[in-house]
Amino acid sequence: MSTAFAAPVRPDAHPVSSGAPASDAATIVVRALAGIGEVRPGDDLVDLIAGAAADAGGLHDGDIVVVTSKIVSKAEGRIVHAADREQAITDETVRVVATRAHPGGITRIVENRQGMVAAAAGVDASNTPDGTVLLLPVDPDASARAIAAGLRARTGARVGVLLSDTLGRPWREGQTDVAIGAAGVHVVDDLRGGTDAAGRTLTVTMACLADELAGAGDLVKGKASGCPVAVVSGLGRAVGELDLPGAASIVRPSDRDLFRLGTDEAVELGRRDGHDAGFARGRAVGHAEGFASGYAEGVAAARAEALAARARLEVEGASC
Repeated sequence: MSTAFAAPVRPDAHPVSSGAPASDAATIVVRALAGIGEVRPGDDLVDLIAGAAADAGGLHDGDIVVVTSKIVSKAEGRIVHAADREQAITDETVRVVATRAHPGGITRIVENRQGMVAAAAGVDASNTPDGTVLLLPVDPDASARAIAAGLRARTGARVGVLLSDTLGRPWREGQTDVAIGAAGVHVVDDLRGGTDAAGRTLTVTMACLADELAGAGDLVKGKASGCPVAVVSGLGRAVGELDLPGAASIVRPSDRDLFRLGTDEAVELGRRDGHDAGFARGRAVGHAEGFASGYAEGVAAARAEALAARARLEVEGASC
């Protein structure tokens, strides 16, 4: 069986981007696919998903398949034997953003190899055998493209695929699923340049459809239901070609990231940079002043020595 819920959609919804097909749908249906079972390294996810979808009515043009990244990691063999999960996190870390100690240990917010900022670098120890952890797919967008291409070929349906993972959000409690991989889906609904209900021009509004869809999929998949795949129907306007920008395009570039560090880390970095700069400046000034002082003392000493030598010569000359 599959679980589903329906939500109303504005009939006049703005096209996702230029060239994206409009939709007359007034309802979105989200259903979880049952029957996929435990995924193991080497399993064919296209075969598993297509089979489960066929048992639940099949896939159709415009459907978006939301796949929990955990089963992609398992199928791709991203299982690591690690007695110490902390070492696995360290190995996947590119940049430390913030660390906080708490009674249960230390939480690390880091940038991982995929370019995402997440707690524990996305390393997952849940629903895995003891002594092992799961790493995220090496290239989530490439994994999504492979699944999307396979499902299109297998079913004949023009579908999109999202890979989802659970992340926290700055300034908000709790977690939600977001898209870490995407293929054949317009990940952002860019409304800039349009107008609101009052006729005012929209200048910054960009709805992240990929994350919204990932969160919707999680509502029916759950965390322990054994249904790692959901299908969203009724949003065909969001489905496009497989070469559309993937979920990596959602990650904000570093030059526009206003919060690259945690507060404590930013303060400490400022102190360290200030200390280093102050020390370097003080050393340079001290060296210059010392050189000037030494030079003056040297000139004075040389002059005194010269005068003393001259006096000795005059005394010796007078005694001859």
